[in-house]
Amino acid sequence: MKVQKQQRETSQSLVYRFTKAIQKSGVLIEARKRRFSERLKSKNLRQRAALLREEKKKEFQRLKKLGKS
Repeated sequence: MKVQKQQRETSQSLVYRFTKAIQKSGVLIEARKRRFSERLKSKNLRQRAALLREEKKKEFQRLKKLGKS
């Protein structure tokens, strides 16, 4: 985005015009979407996580039966 200072324009009004132009263009919103979006985990990672959850559940149930948790 390119904004040039006009004649007899204060720097504050220039910054104000620039921020308004950025908001209208949607550049900032798109950048935030890209920055904070999370990638999907691969199939292998999802399967590994599911297996670990199952193992933890089994271990918790075993310890519960033994009265240790």
